Amino acid sequence: MNTTGHTVGFTLIEILLLIATVGILIGIVFLIINPGDQLSETRNEQRVKDVDTILSAAYQYQIDTGTLPAYITTIPSEICETGKACAGFVDLGVLTDGKSYIESIPVEPMKTNINGAGYLVSRSINGRITVEAQFEELGEVITATR
Repeated sequence: MNTTGHTVGFTLIEILLLIATVGILIGIVFLIINPGDQLSETRNEQRVKDVDTILSAAYQYQIDTGTLPAYITTIPSEICETGKACAGFVDLGVLTDGKSYIESIPVEPMKTNINGAGYLVSRSINGRITVEAQFEELGEVITATR
């Protein structure tokens, strides 16, 4: 109590206003930061790098040998992960043998097949190579052709 006989403290309304204000501020911070979108953007950036890495290795192999790796067809098919059984997948082991072109096949951040890398590869009838990410996030389709 103070000298006038009244109790000093906060009223229920003041406490509720403070809680509401803090809640609104926390909500705004989460909207600005949005960790889900941040993670999706990071995975998309990794996909872009991986697609370019695979495409560059296959293209360099084509330049050096005059031909594409044997298992790349005109039908987009999933690439086999390095060191896994490749039955049903595109085997790009020639790119990783001796680590001349690439150390290992990059793995898609959200891949679903145990032996697959999560990236698709194909060639056009005129020999152009296309590599694409199997999954898309935030509506971004990631593909590259050379």
